[in-house]
Amino acid sequence: MTTDTPESNNTRSSTPLLTQRPLRLVTKDGHSTFHMAGTKGRGVSYLRDVWGILMDMRWRWMVLVFSASFVLHWLLFAVLWYLLAEMNGDLELDHNAPPANHTICVKHVTSFTAAFSFSLETQLTIGYGTMFPSGDCPSAVALLAFQMVLGLMLEALLTGAFVAKIARPKNRALSIRFSRSAVVTYNEGKPQLMFQVANIRSRPLINVQISAILYQEQGSGQLHQTSIDFHLDSITTHECPFFTFPLTYHHTITASSPLAVLLWREVPPHFELVVFLSAVQEGTGEPCQKRTSYLPSEILVYHRFASLLARNAKGEYQTRMENFDKTIPEHPAAPDSKSPKRTDKEIRINGQPIDSF
Repeated sequence: MTTDTPESNNTRSSTPLLTQRPLRLVTKDGHSTFHMAGTKGRGVSYLRDVWGILMDMRWRWMVLVFSASFVLHWLLFAVLWYLLAEMNGDLELDHNAPPANHTICVKHVTSFTAAFSFSLETQLTIGYGTMFPSGDCPSAVALLAFQMVLGLMLEALLTGAFVAKIARPKNRALSIRFSRSAVVTYNEGKPQLMFQVANIRSRPLINVQISAILYQEQGSGQLHQTSIDFHLDSITTHECPFFTFPLTYHHTITASSPLAVLLWREVPPHFELVVFLSAVQEGTGEPCQKRTSYLPSEILVYHRFASLLARNAKGEYQTRMENFDKTIPEHPAAPDSKSPKRTDKEIRINGQPIDSF
């Protein structure tokens, strides 16, 4: 199945996977839209990774699982305590004046409601004092020990999952923000694709690395991946050692660059540029990653980013985040002899016609 491209209603797309809506493989906030279909044994493989399921679960489901696990645990042992009382003949007796030759396993457990209350008191070690197991009933002692061991294991698992979910590095990535659009501008006579990324918390990140993958669909229906190199100013290493103010990464578009089609005189084919930022938290040493993606409609040609850095009254640097997603149009610059191949075809960039360059 194919769909019409946004650039032309008369042209049928030759890349059906990427041009169907939703158009992106990775959302702007970094979530994958890819779905697996026809996988056998998927449920069994999920159940084998209980910890991973808890970590990936949304908070509302996590709270539901937490609550339901304890309620089911209490109900299970309420049934067992009730069955023990019934098998021991304790339900019909007067627990204040039992027969001399009868040993009551759990005092005052005469109904299922009382059994549930005793199960709850036992697990939470409330100990109101009215209901208590008899030391002369081995079955009650064994069931009590079994409930305490299983309950402690359940508490350790769910409490650990809560702590791990709160402290996981994914939460730190929420304070990393990519610009909504990328721009193509000329810098020193060379066309460059740029995007910005900001750390909106005052605590810096260290060892920042940027990588990017260009996804294009081939004629066989396979997604082709191409690595795109991005650089930060004149830093020669692949890491930025200190990330506290917004950074602008650039990719120089040469004739051999996969992104050179952005400057050609033709409608650019659909693609998706996925950008990955990996960093280390300074306080904990834990890694974190943030992702985003850019479609052709989100790459603005002949634009530049508005200035972000300024000084306050004390002369200290400050970031003007209100300008973070602002871009400023600029007139096309005359390309040098090393710019990508020119052509005389009329094109539209982001739905708007542009002059020849």
